[in-house]
Amino acid sequence: MQYRLKLQELAKKNGRPFRIALVGAGQMGRGFAAQAHRLGLEVAAVADIAPDRINQAFHDLGHPSPLISSDPAELNKLIKAGQPAGTTNADIVPQLDVDVVVEATGVAAIGADIIYKSLSASKHVATLNVEADVTVGPILHKTAKEHGVLYSVCNGDEPTEAKELVDFARDLSFEIIMAGKGKNNPFEPHSNPDTVAERAAKKHMNPKMLASFTDGSKTMIEMAALANATGLKLTKRGMIGPAATRMTLHDVFKPKSEGGVLDEVGVVDYCTGDVAPGVFVVIKTEAPYVAEEMSYLSMGPGPYFALYRPYHLASVEAPLTVAKMLVDGYESLATDSRMTEVIASTKKEHKQGEKFDGIGGYSARGVADIVQDAKRDNLVPIGLLQNAVAKRDLPIDHLVTYDDVELDENATIYKLRKIQDELGL
Repeated sequence: MQYRLKLQELAKKNGRPFRIALVGAGQMGRGFAAQAHRLGLEVAAVADIAPDRINQAFHDLGHPSPLISSDPAELNKLIKAGQPAGTTNADIVPQLDVDVVVEATGVAAIGADIIYKSLSASKHVATLNVEADVTVGPILHKTAKEHGVLYSVCNGDEPTEAKELVDFARDLSFEIIMAGKGKNNPFEPHSNPDTVAERAAKKHMNPKMLASFTDGSKTMIEMAALANATGLKLTKRGMIGPAATRMTLHDVFKPKSEGGVLDEVGVVDYCTGDVAPGVFVVIKTEAPYVAEEMSYLSMGPGPYFALYRPYHLASVEAPLTVAKMLVDGYESLATDSRMTEVIASTKKEHKQGEKFDGIGGYSARGVADIVQDAKRDNLVPIGLLQNAVAKRDLPIDHLVTYDDVELDENATIYKLRKIQDELGL
């Protein structure tokens, strides 16, 4: 289906294009806005703490600088008139007259708050914030259903694109051996915004974002999201992460009994090598002629084969999720329960009373874990750690437990996680 054309048809029928409120106009948000209007979606309002980023997002669309206000009534007048609207106060976004809120802050605590309030105001929400989703995704999805709206992680990032390969393979009745992604940054577990600053500047990236890649947090979070959305298991705490190439995926990711690295099948993991920036699924068929056909189609000797997508288009692809929501009522990636957790390992020593910062910062990195193992060891999700205070001295490379820290109990993400845990989601 050409969603662009369908959106145009629906806009004509409705008498106006579908309106989006974008929260977060950094690299990902700006990219989303620049592409969304090409699909026929109207970026009606942009919220960001930096007015310059709000202005830039609208300038990218060929619009003048917007009126920036914290008055919902004033902004709604602009939205109704088709004029650019901006705000530095994301708390008012749920009150805006838009069809979809797109949350692109990348900060778990901020994202959870915005998403929950928007869903509670009966607004559809598409998020680029996988960090928030792996922490409180099930309760957010439950909130969406209770208010008759949709909630989804966006296309473009690896979890959603890998999930689409899993769905494709399942539709064809292949056995899923494993699913995963290629990691394209060197693994530097103690890296922080300072150690990556020079590289970040060359890439025109936020150094905190790059640090979340190099310290492994992003890969752990993405693969946890993939596991939760597909029902596949995690290989083990921290995953395996073997070296592999595009041509050897089916040989590396098969059972150990057959020369591979897997203790069991139906799992999620990642690899290093030339696979990045792609995603993949390793499948198996027991049907001899199907295997013969797959070999004829240059997919390998069988019975294991790799389905490989050599790219993910990040924010450029993300607007497709909004289109699917509005046209088909489809959620690209959402979950009702968790297979995995993303716990925290300290990147430096912490003294008693010292405060933790967020993902990609100086304090801790994310480590994917099996839910039952994290519960057994009383480990804190990294998404809850921002602004937590150490109750005692903690060494480097320490897995943080609930006994180690005093969490910010006033944060929406903490309150949501408490409810989620009580419901067993």
